[in-house]
Amino acid sequence: MAEKNVVITSEGQQDDALQKARGFWANYSKPIIYIGSAIILAIAGWFGYQTFIKEPKEKKASELIFPAENLFDKMATTGFSKDSVNLVLNGGTTADGTNITGLLKIISGQGGTAAANRASYMVGASYLHIKEFDKAIKYLKDFDGNGASQIESNKYIMLGHAYAEQKKTDDALSNYKKAAEVNDKDGTLSAAALAIAASYADATGKSKEAKDLYIKLKDKYPTTPSVMNGDVDKYLARLGELN
Repeated sequence: MAEKNVVITSEGQQDDALQKARGFWANYSKPIIYIGSAIILAIAGWFGYQTFIKEPKEKKASELIFPAENLFDKMATTGFSKDSVNLVLNGGTTADGTNITGLLKIISGQGGTAAANRASYMVGASYLHIKEFDKAIKYLKDFDGNGASQIESNKYIMLGHAYAEQKKTDDALSNYKKAAEVNDKDGTLSAAALAIAASYADATGKSKEAKDLYIKLKDKYPTTPSVMNGDVDKYLARLGELN
């Protein structure tokens, strides 16, 4: 992690630490959103299979959301422009003539469906990218991963980013830690979430908590790159934890 530990001794130093911590979103947004969108699009088929025959409303909702999901997936790999985000959120016609029903309309008109639930995730992610953090938090909180642990982890990481941008450090750290705890047997995403939590605690002057989180990362996920390359040991040494 690139962030440096900051000992907070005044309001000015606290603001400096928080400014440094805001870099988390810039550093982690693309891989987090891409992983999340790939998974959510994969499970979309599963949700549809479960409900297509039994629930006509589910079938209609799944058909309506498909173009917006497809555009969201493209944005996750190429970038979230304001024009594309507006199309995903509010609907319209793309340059190639594809008609898109906005995710906000799907949430309001198809409430209670699996498609509307998936829409909440994508709406939250989209608002996060255009820095409308209150709206991002609202819709991400509305999303239920229904046992899909990687999606839940991504949700909490994005909530952490949104709170970090609002300088709500306790809420941000709490959500980063939740992301690591959803499925602690996931040696990839959960380890990454724990590393983010440790680095964020470090960057915002929460030295004791940072130390505990780095130790947990080292003990629980020894094959994580930042552990194997010695970075975690360097952070711990700086925090006063010597091998």
